[in-house]
Amino acid sequence: MDYVEKFENVSVLGAAGKMGSGILMLTAFEMADLSLKPENKGKTFTLHAIDVSQEALSGLLKNIKSQVLKNAEKNIVQLRKVYANRADLIENIDVINQYIGDVLKLIVPHTHIEASYKSTLIFEAIKEDPDLKVKVFKKINEINTLKPWFFTNTSSIPISYIDKEAKLEGRILGVHFYNPPAVQKLVEVIKSENTKPELHEFASMLIKNLRKIEVPSYDKAGFIGNGHFMRDALYGMEQATKLSTEMPFVEAIYDINKITQDYLIRPMGIFQLIDYVGIDVCQYIMKVMKPYVKDENIHSPLLDKFIELGVKGGQNADGSQKDGFLKYEKGKPVAIYDPAQKQYVAISDISAKCEQKLGAMPATVKPWKVVVGNPAKDEILKKYFAELKTMDTIGANLAKNYAKRSKEIGVKLVSNKVAYCDKDVNTVLLTGFFHAYGPINDYLN
Repeated sequence: MDYVEKFENVSVLGAAGKMGSGILMLTAFEMADLSLKPENKGKTFTLHAIDVSQEALSGLLKNIKSQVLKNAEKNIVQLRKVYANRADLIENIDVINQYIGDVLKLIVPHTHIEASYKSTLIFEAIKEDPDLKVKVFKKINEINTLKPWFFTNTSSIPISYIDKEAKLEGRILGVHFYNPPAVQKLVEVIKSENTKPELHEFASMLIKNLRKIEVPSYDKAGFIGNGHFMRDALYGMEQATKLSTEMPFVEAIYDINKITQDYLIRPMGIFQLIDYVGIDVCQYIMKVMKPYVKDENIHSPLLDKFIELGVKGGQNADGSQKDGFLKYEKGKPVAIYDPAQKQYVAISDISAKCEQKLGAMPATVKPWKVVVGNPAKDEILKKYFAELKTMDTIGANLAKNYAKRSKEIGVKLVSNKVAYCDKDVNTVLLTGFFHAYGPINDYLN
């Protein structure tokens, strides 16, 4: 079965979720492009959007329609060429509306898994739960006689485990899109020892067609992205916990969050990033990883404490940020949660004291937004870190230690055969986490 035939009947599991809806949309774009090619005239393409929530599915097509509209407006020149033989499509709006209709007619919403029983290609973006994924895959595989390929969006579960437990005989590949899939360029691709090579060949072609960046990872729990992020987060939480023995907890959180954002020139601090992903999600990913990691403890008592208090972070349905370690107003942190008082303390009440304690930042520091896309980025970073090395303030020392730990994590991912090379680690952090520089660098040497 060739590339086009695989797309004639496709299912997306968890299609109404944040990740699933993004994967559904990207898949719909690719299927629409294939269906509009003259050589594919007469072929039928069906994309099953499967989710347990009827309510979520009801809003899915409306959201997809708005995204397709944006895509069509951006690519109107190309679309006019695609519809060049349609004399009835005169104005740009006619072409756009036709394309929207052609994309949406591919998508068929379902609340039952039975819709996947005739699919030859199945994308999965359900809850990050090994037992649930195995249960769903196993059921589909037992009933679907077409021997479908399974592309799982897992960010942490070993592919070999799912393959073995669901008895998929190598017809599974980790295709980890980053959040949100429509925007993020990175896709981590994970093969197990038994993954059939044709799955990887197909995925590479799809990723290329979607104009994404593919980075391979060994089949080790957490892979590269969470392999680094979870350990980076653990270090941040450990440092904050240590500092909280010398100062109020909220000040310790403020200090480490500022260090990881401003001193390390990242798009957000480590506690803001944990909130963005979800405190409960981070806890769960660590639980998934822990049995596979023998030489370190992938566990955070601080996450446990916040979960017990019902503080979970994560995203609302509209994409806005829920409160976690930090409280947010219009997407910006305004307060920090004090678990002892069970209430938030305004950042404005503690920031001046914290910054005086941390000390002056290097004179050469520039914000992430200025650095990340700057053609002179390397020179800016070299000058900044050279100055940081000479400083002996509390803030500078915390930052230097944090950067060194981040590099150690990255180097270990390569030596432990999680990542294939230093470049892959850096690409994941640069592309998937929008860092201004990769963790494996010589800036502090």
